Amino acid sequence: MEFLELAKKRYSCRKFSDEKVSDALVEKILQAGIVAPTAVNYQPFHLYVMDSEKAVEVVNQSTRFGFGCKTFIIVGVSRDEGYVRKYDGHAFAEVDASIVATHIMLEIEDLGLHTTWVGHFDQEVIRKAYPDVFGDDLLIAIFPIGYASVDGVPSSRHFERKSMEELVRKL
Repeated sequence: MEFLELAKKRYSCRKFSDEKVSDALVEKILQAGIVAPTAVNYQPFHLYVMDSEKAVEVVNQSTRFGFGCKTFIIVGVSRDEGYVRKYDGHAFAEVDASIVATHIMLEIEDLGLHTTWVGHFDQEVIRKAYPDVFGDDLLIAIFPIGYASVDGVPSSRHFERKSMEELVRKL
């Protein structure tokens, strides 16, 4: 599949089947995140696979957007480990984590799975359940991973796009 076709096909899935995602597919998703580019290749991110019974319960306690999935990947970032631009002090760690998260999201789609980028969650619920795991990481996103249910279709808003004229300026 060509990239633009993949990008257009991807949507935020909010209804999943009960079918479990194999460890082999999760491994491919993790690989896609690991090869993502980061500023000066500092790689300040960490990926957390949440698929044990306890981990799934904790994710569901942290957000109402688990959608019944049994496998999640959380993207975290250590802000202290990221590149900081010398000219203006802009820190790139969260940008890096977003690039990694985008790679993960697109690989999930490419593998025939579905997800949505969950940003609405209480990271303290997750931290308290695993006090020795996340360190100082800022938890950026949770990706529920699964197969779409029959009625797991894009929302009508998915197809709304601003025009090129509104979004692009050619100088």
